[in-house]
Amino acid sequence: MSVKKYALFAEEAEHLRQRGMGRRTALLLMATYTTVSLSGEWLEAFWCDQCQQTQWYHVHKVGDRNYHIKLAPQALWQQVQGVTPVDGNPSVGEFTRKSSRMLGHQGLKGFRFL
Repeated sequence: MSVKKYALFAEEAEHLRQRGMGRRTALLLMATYTTVSLSGEWLEAFWCDQCQQTQWYHVHKVGDRNYHIKLAPQALWQQVQGVTPVDGNPSVGEFTRKSSRMLGHQGLKGFRFL
């Protein structure tokens, strides 16, 4: 049984170079776009009936009907589209982060200094 697929993207020229792209082409692409979608690659979870666990795998399509599948390393989650970073968004301030975690809506009551 399969769960949701998470598409991968590259945000560094080195990610493209690791996939066989030339240095100059990779640098030009990254200079033009901030991220480049990696077609034919994704992370997907599969349920194992024998061990009764879900494992995440890096799936890479090779050819029409062939796939290269290996356990997804932790570092690969940095390149996944649609997943909230564990550390949070570094551009969000502490006040906004705390406010987003508050339950309910207090309006002006949340600003106790007023």
